[in-house]
Amino acid sequence: MYWSGNNNQIYKALLNMESKDFVASKVVHQDNSPSKKIYSITEEGLKELQAWLMSSPEAPEIKKTFLVQLAWSDMLSNQELSDLLSNYEKEIKLQLIMQHEKYRRALHSPNRSARESLLWEMISENMISTYTNELKWVRETRQKLFENETGGKGKMNYLIREIENKKYIELISATEPLSTENDALDLIALCWEHETHALMIHCTALSEDFFKLKTKVAGDIIQKFINYGIKAAAIIPQETIQKGRFKEMAMETNKGNHFRLYESKEDAEKWLLE
Repeated sequence: MYWSGNNNQIYKALLNMESKDFVASKVVHQDNSPSKKIYSITEEGLKELQAWLMSSPEAPEIKKTFLVQLAWSDMLSNQELSDLLSNYEKEIKLQLIMQHEKYRRALHSPNRSARESLLWEMISENMISTYTNELKWVRETRQKLFENETGGKGKMNYLIREIENKKYIELISATEPLSTENDALDLIALCWEHETHALMIHCTALSEDFFKLKTKVAGDIIQKFINYGIKAAAIIPQETIQKGRFKEMAMETNKGNHFRLYESKEDAEKWLLE
């Protein structure tokens, strides 16, 4: 969850717990694979776990390397400081996407009681809100530092639409039209930041490469939407939809429930809000 470790650290911890009779191990021989050692918690281990659960919890420790970088960042130029904030914002977005995906997968975890499911839901909510607040903070920091500057690399022009308690994001344009998987991840993070899984994209926000299938831009972006459960509709002129191989892709994607192409905003909105 919060910590990670390499194999050496994990095995060292298991051996330490086994020496205290908190876990027991057995070797299982396999015909076509190397033998494996399986660890199981013991009664003593369960007692130790119970005792730890009942101990006084510690207050969260704030340890962020980025804050140390920021403390010394006055020696950077405006462009360098802007790049530093942009890179940190990108990392936060990726973490936010990962936490949402973990939560989505956890919904299908078997053998959990109603109370255990609620506990894990609240754990996910805590972690997601942490990254969401961090994203908000870094944007406010940028705004205060560069409040007299306009525009910005990759800036997206979008609106939050809410109709009959259903919400979607309408991406009208972008300073740099969408052309990479990272651009798709930015949109996915934006959707989760505003608590929606529905996205409408206007043609003006898409790069020319999106309409050239040999570049694989369209396929890569659409696949990201599918992987992370985003329902997206693109508004494309009829003459563009009917061009060459793009027409074949349009016919194929419009059979699914993840990404579709429409000529009108009304039709796209109707499908998104179904």
